[in-house]
Amino acid sequence: MTYIMYPFAAIGFTAVVLLAVGLWLDISDFDNTSGGYEAPYDGVTGEPVDWFAMDRTATGIAKRGYVVNVLVDGTTGMISFEIFGRKIPFRQFSGRALVVHKPREAFLAMGFEPEF
Repeated sequence: MTYIMYPFAAIGFTAVVLLAVGLWLDISDFDNTSGGYEAPYDGVTGEPVDWFAMDRTATGIAKRGYVVNVLVDGTTGMISFEIFGRKIPFRQFSGRALVVHKPREAFLAMGFEPEF
């Protein structure tokens, strides 16, 4: 009986490892900048978010990941995570995000009417 369980245990372990790796890759690719955490947000290094490289949706943009999709509403600036088809609201843009990543300008250029 235990020999029958080994393949299922191996499949379960592999699935958990792949899920963890996918989550880590998605989270580590969320914001590629560092520094400038206090106003006026100077000294930022790294590449800001490229809004135009993401998928456009009816309400904003979506950054597709391996496990987690990041959804941003073009009007409200609400950032949500979509995992396994479930949408989980996270938060609106921070002051640092507005200065460093310039989402307002990008959403205006895409034809949205940002209220953030």
